[in-house]
Amino acid sequence: MKQFQYIRATAEQTALAAIAKDPESNFIAGGTNLLDLMKRNVMRPDRLVDINKLPLKDIKEVATGLHIGALALNSTVAENATVSKQFSLLSQALHAGASAQLRNMATVGGNLMQRTRCPYFYDTSTPCNKREPGTGCSALKGFNRMHAIFGASEHCIAVNPSDMNVALAALDAVVHVSGSKGKRDIPMAEFHRLPGDHPERDTNLGKNELITGVTVPKSTLTHMHYLKIRDRASYAFALVSVAAGLQLEGKTIKQARLAMGGVAHKPWRLTAAEQALVGKQATVEVFQQAAEIAMKGAKGYGDNDFKLKLAPNTIVEALRIAAGV
Repeated sequence: MKQFQYIRATAEQTALAAIAKDPESNFIAGGTNLLDLMKRNVMRPDRLVDINKLPLKDIKEVATGLHIGALALNSTVAENATVSKQFSLLSQALHAGASAQLRNMATVGGNLMQRTRCPYFYDTSTPCNKREPGTGCSALKGFNRMHAIFGASEHCIAVNPSDMNVALAALDAVVHVSGSKGKRDIPMAEFHRLPGDHPERDTNLGKNELITGVTVPKSTLTHMHYLKIRDRASYAFALVSVAAGLQLEGKTIKQARLAMGGVAHKPWRLTAAEQALVGKQATVEVFQQAAEIAMKGAKGYGDNDFKLKLAPNTIVEALRIAAGV
């Protein structure tokens, strides 16, 4: 691991000033992803700015919904009574992620910034446009079982590994950030990027910006379920996951929210499928029709062709469980 300077910030402006002084610097909180990347020399910051002393751990109800501070622990959020009752989709997704030990260290802000687990990204001996732009994508013709079927490019077919991000996308969350130019809000749908020509950029967060929190808006969803399909039941990333939320009146779908994980460079929101569900009866047949719509544009790359069948089946099953049919 490369030697680095360590700074502990006690105020937001101090943290922002410290990160701005060095282009090769990073914020650190739980460090559950960053430290792994540093040990493998994938990320080599000259400076780490510890933000754990900042007052960003609050979880509180606000006029627009629920505000969650960037330093709130994944385990704390998952067990929060309001989250469990009103936003169970988020609680379920957090419980599905990583291990209990990691959830006790990982923060909401860090989870938002979690980087891909593509093995070629972690292997510095192989070409990877995300790690070293312009070198190529080894996964395109290599082992790509875990990789994207939506939104990929010739430069990268990696996927976002977070479960939390999928739930937040389905719930229309808003990410709050602070920087030298002031504060701004980024809708969850716009926070993460597709790879395009610049797969090295995972998000639309500015280099010198700090995530301060997330707001999950009030919801009228009555039935929610997060379904994660993975190789083993613990500490495994999703092959395919689905966050499904429905507002039901009797068996009639008044509102639908759907997002997928393990299939794209960002949480993949299924807006066309959502629209197709509204006004319909909550039946398996209707769910199958929505899943077929959701899969338009999907493309496999060989080892991950099985996702073309697994993904729609997971959508149907998540909706079926959510609706209780």
